[in-house]
Amino acid sequence: MNSYWYDEEGSAVALLSAVRRFCGADHEMRRRMAVGMDMNTTDLAALRVVIAHEKADDPVTPLRLARHLGISGASTSKLLDRLTGSGHVERAPNPRDRRSSIVRATDHARLQVRERLGGMHERMLEIAQEVPAPARPVVIDFLLAMAQQLEAEASSGALTVRADRPSQPCQPCPPSRASPCSAFEEG
Repeated sequence: MNSYWYDEEGSAVALLSAVRRFCGADHEMRRRMAVGMDMNTTDLAALRVVIAHEKADDPVTPLRLARHLGISGASTSKLLDRLTGSGHVERAPNPRDRRSSIVRATDHARLQVRERLGGMHERMLEIAQEVPAPARPVVIDFLLAMAQQLEAEASSGALTVRADRPSQPCQPCPPSRASPCSAFEEG
């Protein structure tokens, strides 16, 4: 298998291509889900964060949400206005700090997420269960190492074009382009 990024062929490149395909499929699923819920992908990501924090019994404040999404306070305020207006979240007083508020997902939002992802998560669990038990630790270690590498690259600033290092002209994107992926915690 010849690859866009790698000159060599082999099972390691095939493995990276499979990860890229999974990430692309995950990204596209989130885009379609956001459209189906009449919101943009940042709104959906915010809803995911809120639900995940609720499941961990760790309510999220607007400030934490802004930091997690990497957006400004003003953008977060507009995002929360949209999600509140659509009935997906509600703001409530923060029981730990009366000066701030927390963001909670509504029953309507949880139902929409469950309806859209419940069956898919069941099928994904079935696929994961088909991986032989002795191979699972290796797969888990591989995926965690890949995630750690992506997180390290993202936080290093190496992926940001700087004025003192002009970017090179782009080559056409391959049909199987990489995209961010992560598991949707609800389900």
